[in-house]
Formats: sequence, C-alpha cells, structure tokens
Amino acid sequence: MGHVFGAFTVLVCALFGVVVKANGITVDLNDEVSIKSAARIVADGLMNYYHGNESGRTPGEFDGGYYWWESGAAWGSMLDYWFFTGDDTYVEVAKEGMLFQVGTDWDYMPKNQTLSLGNDDQGFWGITAMMAAERNFTNPSSDQPQWLALAQAVFNSIALVWDSQYCSGGVRWQKFVFNNGYDYKNSISNGVLFQLGARLQRYTKNETYGYWAEKAWDWESTIGLIDNTTSYVYDGGSIENNCQVLNKIQWTYNMAVYMAGAAYMYNYTESDTWKTRLDNLINTLDVFLYGNTNVLYEPACEPSASCNADQQSFKAYISRWMGATIQLAPYTYNTLFPILTTSASAAIRTCNGGLDGVTCGYTWLTGTYDGKYGLGEQMAALEVLQTQLIPYTVAPYTNDTGGSSIGNPNAGTGVLSSQTSSATSQTKDKAGAWIVTCVLSAIALLTSIWMAMDGKGEAKKLQEWIRVESNYA
Repeated sequence: MGHVFGAFTVLVCALFGVVVKANGITVDLNDEVSIKSAARIVADGLMNYYHGNESGRTPGEFDGGYYWWESGAAWGSMLDYWFFTGDDTYVEVAKEGMLFQVGTDWDYMPKNQTLSLGNDDQGFWGITAMMAAERNFTNPSSDQPQWLALAQAVFNSIALVWDSQYCSGGVRWQKFVFNNGYDYKNSISNGVLFQLGARLQRYTKNETYGYWAEKAWDWESTIGLIDNTTSYVYDGGSIENNCQVLNKIQWTYNMAVYMAGAAYMYNYTESDTWKTRLDNLINTLDVFLYGNTNVLYEPACEPSASCNADQQSFKAYISRWMGATIQLAPYTYNTLFPILTTSASAAIRTCNGGLDGVTCGYTWLTGTYDGKYGLGEQMAALEVLQTQLIPYTVAPYTNDTGGSSIGNPNAGTGVLSSQTSSATSQTKDKAGAWIVTCVLSAIALLTSIWMAMDGKGEAKKLQEWIRVESNYA
C-alpha cells in the first residue's frame, strides 16, 4: 500500500507542480540553475565513492567492491554532468581515471581485469571514451591515447571476436574461454558493439562502422533477442543449444542500448527503416514504467527487492540513453521527456537518506529513501536528473560540428597506425577501416576453420595469438 501511495504522490506532484524537495535538496525542474544546483549535490555524492586519486589507491576504480565496468559507466555519468552543467570540478580527476585504465595496448583491456573481462565490460569503457569525443571533453596530451582512438580500439577488438560458428554469429558475453559465461551470447555485449558502430559512423562519416552496426542488429533480430513481433529485447542465449532457447528476462539497459543506437542510426541515415525500429523500441517502454505512474523501474528485480549491485545501476543507462534519443531524434521529445521528468521528480525524492541527508536510494516508487545506497543508486539519480537539462544543451558533436578528438581506425586490431587528426581523418579513416574490415574478416575465417578443426577454446587462443603477435609486427 505504501508503494502505491508513494507512486500516486509522485504522479500528482509531477502533474501539478515541478518543485521537488527532499532533505537538503530542493529542485525546480523548470529552472536550469535549480537543476544544476541539485545535480551538483548528487554528483558530489557519486564522487564520495571515489578515492582513486588518493595515495596508494587505483585511479579510475570506484570503491565498494563494484565490478570494473561500473567504474567506466560512472565516468560516463560524470562526463554528462560536466557537459550538461559546465561544472569542471571533476574534469581532471575523470580524465586521469579514464586514462589510467586503458591497458598497455590502449584498448581498455588492462591485464588485471583478464579474469573477469566481458565484451560488455570493455564496451562500457569504450562508450565512455566515445562520449568524451562527442562531448569534446578535454583532450589528452599527444603522448597519451585519444578518446576517439580508444572508442575505435574497443569497437574493433569486440568486432574481432565475432563468432559465426555458433548461433549464426554474434559476440560472446565473456572475452576469454576460461571466464564463466564464455558460452553465452547476450544482448548487452552485442548492443555495445551496435551502439559504438552507430556512434562511430555518425562521428566519422565512415559507413564501415554502420555496416557492423547493421550486422549486429540483424543478428540480434534474426536470432530472436529482439522480438520481431513485440520488439522486446531479451537477455541472451547459450551456444550449448545454438541459442535456440533464449533467456527472455528483460532489463532496462538491454532495451536502452539498442534504442539509443537506433537513434544514432536514424540521425545519420534519416531512413524510415531506422525510424520504425526506433519507434518500435520506444513502444516497449511500458514494460519499464510502474503502473500508470510514468516512473521508470527495473521489473525483473525491483518488485522483489533482489537487484544486485550491477542491476542497481541500470536505470542510469536507460535515463542517459532516453536523453540521447531525444537529442538525436527530436520528434521523440513529447513521448520521452515527460517520462524522464516524472522519473527525475521521483528519483530526487529518494535523495534524503544517509548521514548527510542527501544520499539517494534505489527504488523511485516510494517517494522517499529506501535504505539502499551505493554507486549505482547515485548514478541513476544523477543521470535522470540531468536529462532535465537537455533543453539547454546541444546534441553530441561529430568531427565536423565541434568534436576535436584524434582517431586511429586501426586501433585494437594490432595493425600499427598513428593516431590521426579529426580534421584530416575522414579519408584516412575510410582507408583504415577497409584494412580493419579485411583483418576482421580474415580472423573470422581463420577462427571458423580452427573451431571446426579443434574446438572453441583453440579458436580463442588463435585470436589472442594474432592479437599479441600483431603487436610485434
């Protein structure tokens, strides 16, 4: 009954007023300055979980036992915070953390993460690097990896492990054969490949990236992970049954990674096909709205209060990617923005917990702090709140509308190539992408042959051998 009353209260407040107050946080969602002030409080709370810039700590990693990927996602939230508010308080800290984690090959595959590294983990760091390029975040020095090149490295290294032997394509969840989940092909790992491809195509105007985005979408749809009737996005399938039996659980971030990717594709192509795909995904949002309240929630775990640390961050990504969709496909504003406004109102009401009186809780359905706190909760509240600044900001940049990051289309493939200026990179990028396509195709062919001859584990060894040996070429 408390949940229903709380949700009803949120709905009424959203309909008849947009001034929201929680202990220590008062925000007028119609006022830019008020939103920025509230966002600062929530962002400070997020950064309370970070001590990587202190002596003896690891730059880039947040405290609290969170998996490595969530740290990468959190830096994405802080990039959005900087871009939407103009507050540069955490710029140097974010830059240091993002660069420290790139790994020796500048591809966000640091050696100390090997035992638990998934394609989705690497992909979230790659998406954050892509955000840095699109937001024209302060560029690293010339002797350091550049944001665009890092995003390209992540995209290429995920595309490199495309596996046609099982389930007719797709990438696996985990990077290495010894990792639990290596036999699972999931929507989020293929989704980050899809979204990165869509974003890189828009940013560089190199349609090779779009080809891979189309390939990832077509596989996801053909295998049934994007339902051809409902457009629901399911979680994944096992190679043990050739993905014939799907895990049909629905998570907010699975749908949202494809929604935003489709928005990027629509923005670049202006095609009816991508508009239809985007609209169909948006039509599935009702799965993630609680009752008739227009408040986002995680139906797979939130009602049972069983969401783990990863899942407690998922509402951050659906909020972020709904916001990006509005910027890239402005016709969606009237559908998406009211949901974000109602959810932001509900989220800020949970930020009245903790010793400081402004710690944010998890569920947005009760109208108050629920006793749960952490990096994911703080990220989710920050992301949904700062979507309210979308009317005051511009869409993500490309390399000819304000983006200045330097790229390397061969990054992550082992093919040696210097980073190239974004101002002169379009021709080089197309040539480099042709090389990448050839390299990836050759590796995919060798992988398929090796799998047929000697099993899945040896194929993975072959891919790793090619990657390592290429570094010495």
